[in-house]
Amino acid sequence: MSDAGGPYLFDVGVIALAHTEAPGRDTALSYVRDAIAGDIDAIVPYPALFGAHTVLTTYYGRSNADVSRLLENFMDAKRIHWYDRMPEETVRGGFSSARAANIDGWDGYYAQVAIDEGVNTLLTIDDDFEQFVEFSTEIILSTEEFSALNDFLES
Repeated sequence: MSDAGGPYLFDVGVIALAHTEAPGRDTALSYVRDAIAGDIDAIVPYPALFGAHTVLTTYYGRSNADVSRLLENFMDAKRIHWYDRMPEETVRGGFSSARAANIDGWDGYYAQVAIDEGVNTLLTIDDDFEQFVEFSTEIILSTEEFSALNDFLES
């Protein structure tokens, strides 16, 4: 993968999926590995790790201890730009984005971080971000992969 679309902001779904055995994992994991290796310019907001923790324990049935260890290990990646700020203007911008785009507050926050950080591409597994013109959205799963993931989660 080239970094032509970078910098990339990683959404919760991509991080969580990369740490599962679910359908689509290999696709998500390839992006995470490229980020860890520094092959792509990756931006990951720290709050995305808490979101991934919730998704992994709630929807994928992983243990709290296992998920905590996995995500702490992920945090050791030194080539990832870890976004560690949550200033008032970013929070307000996130809520404004959530209201305008009719998406949840966390997605509004991620969109605002992408805008503030000059992200070219937001990596995600859903289409909540496609309406933003400030950055492109790359839905990493094909229609078939997404369907297989939904079937996996419903079983």
